Amino acid sequence: MGGTATVDVAPQHLRALEQANRVRLARAELKRRVALQHTSVVEVILDCPWEAESMSISDLLMSQRRWGRARCRRLLVALGIPENKQIGTFTERQRSALAAGLSARCSENRPVSISAPVFEHDHRLEMVVAR
Repeated sequence: MGGTATVDVAPQHLRALEQANRVRLARAELKRRVALQHTSVVEVILDCPWEAESMSISDLLMSQRRWGRARCRRLLVALGIPENKQIGTFTERQRSALAAGLSARCSENRPVSISAPVFEHDHRLEMVVAR
């Protein structure tokens, strides 16, 4: 009989761990980019990169600055989208509705800059002591 070739392949559980680690690191980088506003959440929802396909929508929304569970839940309930829905399973209609909802909410929450000081220099504070 002829010799058999052996293929030195890592066991299946090690390959699965390597893949899970790659996805975890890629998601962490995606969340960092979203938090630093290098990548918009709307862009991630519409484009759906591979690392976000199995990510829940609430994880993505909460990676933004000043977005906690309450704000995330309020938006998703208004749109009828479950918090744990994976981004890769969204329909085009859901993607566009969520993108429109996020765009409207972001335009409402723009910080207003104050050009002049709030206090007046002519007024002095007086300390009143109760006896």
